[in-house]
Amino acid sequence: MSAKLEHIGIAVENLDEAEKLWENILGTPSYKRELVESEGVMTSFFDCGNVKIELLAATHADSPIAKFIAKKGPGMHHLAFDTPDIARTLAEKKEMGMTLIHEV
Repeated sequence: MSAKLEHIGIAVENLDEAEKLWENILGTPSYKRELVESEGVMTSFFDCGNVKIELLAATHADSPIAKFIAKKGPGMHHLAFDTPDIARTLAEKKEMGMTLIHEV
């Protein structure tokens, strides 16, 4: 089953500084900030045409993003794909041996 790249998630230490950097790189401001309390993250999105850039900054020291940065440093965190059948796509990827963050 084919899937379209929807966005690239990038873990950052300082969201304000990262937004300024990406605004300069892309020549456009972030169009949305969103707090995802369940994940302990503040996100910021940039529209790049066919794909988005999502910056992810931890809101507390024990969030998954804070742990990711502590272990691997800032940088690419994930690729998100748009698919017409998420359950089927997840099952296929799991069967292929890929590690899934969420299985539903």
